[in-house]
Amino acid sequence: MEQNYMDELLNLFQSNLGDDELKEKLQNYHENDIAKVFPQLSLENRQKLYRILDKDFLSDIFSYLDNPQEYLDELSNDLAADLLESMDTDDAIDVLEELEEEERKELINLMDKDAVAEIKLIKSYDENMIGSRMTTNYIAIDKDATVRQTMKKMIEEAAINDNISTIYFTIGDNEFYGAVDLRDLIIARENDDLKTIIKTSYPYLKATDFVSECINKIQEYALSSFPVVDDDMHLIGVITSDDVVEAVNDELGDDYAKFGGLVGEEDLKESTFKSVRKRIPWLFILLFLGLVTSLLISQFENVVIGIPIVVVFQSLILDMAGNCGTQSLAVTIRVLSDGEVTNKNLFKLIFKEFRVGLFNGVIVGIFTFIFVLLFLLLSAPDNQFNQNMKISIVVSLSILLSIMVANFSGSFIPIIFKKCKIDPAVASGPFITTLIDLIAVVIYYGLAWLIILNVL
Repeated sequence: MEQNYMDELLNLFQSNLGDDELKEKLQNYHENDIAKVFPQLSLENRQKLYRILDKDFLSDIFSYLDNPQEYLDELSNDLAADLLESMDTDDAIDVLEELEEEERKELINLMDKDAVAEIKLIKSYDENMIGSRMTTNYIAIDKDATVRQTMKKMIEEAAINDNISTIYFTIGDNEFYGAVDLRDLIIARENDDLKTIIKTSYPYLKATDFVSECINKIQEYALSSFPVVDDDMHLIGVITSDDVVEAVNDELGDDYAKFGGLVGEEDLKESTFKSVRKRIPWLFILLFLGLVTSLLISQFENVVIGIPIVVVFQSLILDMAGNCGTQSLAVTIRVLSDGEVTNKNLFKLIFKEFRVGLFNGVIVGIFTFIFVLLFLLLSAPDNQFNQNMKISIVVSLSILLSIMVANFSGSFIPIIFKKCKIDPAVASGPFITTLIDLIAVVIYYGLAWLIILNVL
C-alpha cells in the first residue's frame, strides 16, 4: 500500500485540535511529509506551526521545502535567523543563496557568529569542490579520551549534531586522527582502551578535491558520512550520504547537460538570459565546425556538378557516422567514470572500439551497397550499370570508413581530454557529431572524386 500522509496531515490542520495536541500528533510524521503539505496550507495554519513547533523541528521541515525562501518572509527576522542557525550549514547556505542580497545580509547579521563562520568556511570553496558540499554537523573528540568520556560527549552532542553514526577523533590542533563506528563504541567495555577500536587509516576527503574525482571513492566505501580535511589535515567537516546523493545527481546532470552541448545544467527556474548564456558558447563552436564542413564540401563542387546523385546519400553517411560516434562516446565516458581505470585498459578500450567500428562498418557497408545499387537501378534504369556500381561502392566504402573513424574518435577524444585534465563529458554529443561530420564529408566526397571521376 502506497504511503501518502498528505491527506492525513491536511485533515489534522483542518481539525480543531489544541496547540499541544496538534504538536504531539505532528511529531509522528517525518519532516519531509510536513514540508510537502506546506503549499496547501493556509497562511493561518502555517503561522500556527511557526508558533507551536520548536525551532529544531521547524528548521528540519524548512530543509525539505522546495522553495524555503518563500516562507521565510512569513517569519520574523529573529525566528528566520534562528532557523538558519539550526539547519545543517550546507542547507542554510542553499536557502541564503535564494534570498535578495539585502535580506541575506540582514539575516546573517542576526545569526550566531559561529554559524556565520561555518557558512563563510563552506562558501570559501568552489562549488565543484568537496568543501562546498560538506556540513559542520558532526561529533569530534580528542583521541586520548576514554570510552566513558566518549560516550558522555556523544550523548551531550547528539541533541545538537544528528550525524552520530560515526564518531571522529582528532589529535593536537584538531588534526584528523581516525574514526569509530557508533556500533563499535556501544559494544565496547568501559575499561577498554579506546585506541584499540579507533580506525586510524579511515578514508577521508580533502576539501579542495573536486566532486567529480571523488564520486567513485565515495560510492565504493558506502559510508554514512566522510570526514573532510583541509590541506593541513585538520578536520573541518563531513560530507553525508544525503550530500553524496545530491553530488552524484548534480554530476550526472552536469554530464547530461554537456552531452547536450550546454556549459551547465538548466532547470525550469532559470531565466531565459541565463539559459541563453549556457547554450551560446557551444553553438558558436558548432557553427564554426559547421562552416568548415560547408567549406570542405564546396571544394568538391566538381563532384557535385558531375554526379549530382551523390548529394542524395550525404545525410546517410553523416547520420550513420554521427550515431556510431555518439555510441562510442557514451561507452568511453562510462568507463572513464571509474577513477581506477588504467592506461592499459584505456588502450584496450580504444582498440576494442576500433574493432567494433570495423565489423559494424563491414556489415552496414555490405547492406548499404546492395540497397544503393537496387535504388539506383530502379530509380534511374537508363544510367549505365558501371556508373551505378561506382556510386554504390563509394557510398558503402564511405559508410565503412566513417563508422571506423567515428568509433575511434568517440573513444580516443574523451580519453585525450581526460589526460589533459578536461572533463571528458565536454566531448559532448553535438561536438563529436559535428567533428565526425567534417571527417565523413572528406571521406565521402574524396572517394567520389577518386573512384568515380579520376580512378575508375
